[in-house]
Amino acid sequence: MTTTLISLHRPCTLPLCWLAITLSLSASIHAQTLDIYTEDWPPVSYANAGKAEGMAVDVVQALQARLGSNQPIQVVPWARGYKAVLEEPNVMLFTMGRSEEREKLVVMLGPIAISNTALYTRKGNAATLRRLLGNDLRKYTVGAYRSSIFADTARKKGYLNIDQAATPHVIANMLLAKRFDLWVEGSLVVPSILKEIGHAPDEVEQVLVLDSLELYLAFSKKTPSSIIKAWEDALRWLKKEGTYAKIHQKWLPNDTPPMDVIRLGTSDLP
Repeated sequence: MTTTLISLHRPCTLPLCWLAITLSLSASIHAQTLDIYTEDWPPVSYANAGKAEGMAVDVVQALQARLGSNQPIQVVPWARGYKAVLEEPNVMLFTMGRSEEREKLVVMLGPIAISNTALYTRKGNAATLRRLLGNDLRKYTVGAYRSSIFADTARKKGYLNIDQAATPHVIANMLLAKRFDLWVEGSLVVPSILKEIGHAPDEVEQVLVLDSLELYLAFSKKTPSSIIKAWEDALRWLKKEGTYAKIHQKWLPNDTPPMDVIRLGTSDLP
């Protein structure tokens, strides 16, 4: 491989300086490749014929194009991806709901989207359940998918009887089969989940909004700060340049795209 040296005996001209900086950044990014994971959570992310697709997938792929990265995006069960981002170096998982606890465990970059965390029930039940206040409603069993922030949110709100399964699709089927009367999930994905299991969105009704949830890219603490900073700069560019808003509009036409760029948490590595 041929290496081009910039002479130390004369000032670096502007084009050469920018070239050197670009090459240095590229080398930094490629020196540490990321394992990139997402979950089956349509329309934000999902697998289609073995290929990752969805709103957040389009955002990450646009960021990869900006960075010159071609690492594959792996669609895995949430619990597996979450374990990896907590325990392994050089891992990025998306999308992760923001919480105070998670801000201490990973480095979060976003938001990529905003969803409501809400309780749902079968069609025809909502009016009855809404009349139940406080502990009366909290006595009901709530379905949630395992290790999700939705289960955590319900628990914090006092819903202690939580039935968990590996995917939101399983939980939705359990609700419709009358295994329980409440399902906690993100409002962005409920219609798509129901469609994927062969049901119409109007077969469930929203009972109560528990919280607003910002969704982020999450990096393991043992990912170098320089890598995370490169992704942050790329996200700022994507939101400023307009590509991000176009992606958000394509997938979530009824929602307003969050245009701020926030970085939460610190890496253990320089």
